[in-house]
Order: sequence, then C-alpha cells, then structure tokens
Amino acid sequence: MRFMTTPDNAPDSPEAPAGPTGVAAQDWATASADPQYRAAIVDLLGALAYGELAAFERLAEDAKLAPTLTDKAELAKMASAEFHHFERIRDRLKEIGSEPTEAMEPFVAAYDSFHRQTAPSDWLEGLVKAYVGDSIASDFYREVAARLDTDTRELVLAVLDDTGHAGFAVEKVRAAIDAEPRVGGRLALWARRLMGEALSQSQRVVADRDALSTMLVGGVADGFDLAEVGRMFSRITEAHTKRMAALGLAA
Repeated sequence: MRFMTTPDNAPDSPEAPAGPTGVAAQDWATASADPQYRAAIVDLLGALAYGELAAFERLAEDAKLAPTLTDKAELAKMASAEFHHFERIRDRLKEIGSEPTEAMEPFVAAYDSFHRQTAPSDWLEGLVKAYVGDSIASDFYREVAARLDTDTRELVLAVLDDTGHAGFAVEKVRAAIDAEPRVGGRLALWARRLMGEALSQSQRVVADRDALSTMLVGGVADGFDLAEVGRMFSRITEAHTKRMAALGLAA
C-alpha cells in the first residue's frame, strides 16, 4: 500500500519514494573501493566488450549474405557502430587499470560457442539472429545496469544504444514473410532455438564467474537476490515474446 507524501509523513514514511541507494548512488571512485565490486565490473565490461567485438565481426560477415548493395551498406554501417561501442568499453577498461584482452578472455569460449552453434544458413536467419540475440543481451545488461555505480551505468547504457539493426531486421523479415508466409514457421523455430541458446550461455557465464554471480545474487550491496534473478529472466523472456510479435513470428 502506498501513502500520500505530506509534510507530516515525508521525513519518516518508509513508503516514501527514494532515489538510488547503495552502489547505485555512488560514483566509480567510491564504489570501486570494494575489491569484489571492482572485480565484478571488470568481468561485466569484459563480457560486454567481447560481445560488441563479436557483434561487429558477425555483422560484417552477415553483410556477405545481403541480397542488395543497399542492404550490404546498411549492415556495414551497423558493424561500424558496434566497433565504436567496443572501443569505448576497451578504453574504459584501460582507464580503471584493467588490461582489455585479459578482461575479455574468460568470455571468448562462451560467445564463440554460441556463434558456432547458431550460424545462420541464409540472410533472413542472420537478421533474426542479430535481432533476437542482441536484444536478449541488451535486456540483460540493462537489468544489471540499474544496480551499477553511476559512471559504469552511464557507459553501459550508452553502448546499448540501438545501432538501427532492430528496425532494419523487422522491416526485412516482415516483408519476407508477407511475400512467402511459410518462411515464418522456419524463422519462428530458429528464433526459439536462439533464445534457448542465448539464455543457456548467459547463465553458464554468470555461474562460472564468482565476482559477477555474487553481484547478481546479492553478495555486493544492492545486488539481485536469487528470486530477483528469476524475475529478471522472466522479464527478458517476456520482452523476447513481444519482439517476436513485432517480427510477425510466434514465440
């Protein structure tokens, strides 16, 4: 139950709206005094950096499958944006005294495994993979960003800015389904496979990195508890269902 805030109850009411607390209210200089939090952020930025680098490589590769020069140029522009995101995270890792390659290395196997197991067979599958896979990753990082120090949160949200791929993918996939409705069934199955693989790899990465998992389940101030982790993945799944509908596909 919520109470109206008045001059009489505002100072003492536990129900009064509050701003960020704990780590989320601190800047990097303050929050990083906790070595466990610092280690968790290095892990987080390392995972995000390699994700951006892998996205750049994937989009550049997908451009080879593009049916027109216009489509090829559009993907090249998106790939460039992903690389600039990678550069920002790489530079931030250097600023906080972490070697970028070392920070990324623990996440290479998981990302590469995901991409090997979900290599698209054609242009449309590549579009759906980028749309679904990137969106799931962005949802996860946005959830985590709410609990980060102000400086790290600002960076994470900035590099999650849409490069334009979402709208491009929706337009092209919907047009393909309108032209040939049976394509929708194949792409829906493909998207479900991508969702399962992405969630599986995400959970595996978190479980393997002690500092990162501790932050997520509440070992660091203002982290998620186990119940909140479950709710977080439920929200990610719900967002995926809505994106599938935008594509004209059944989740």
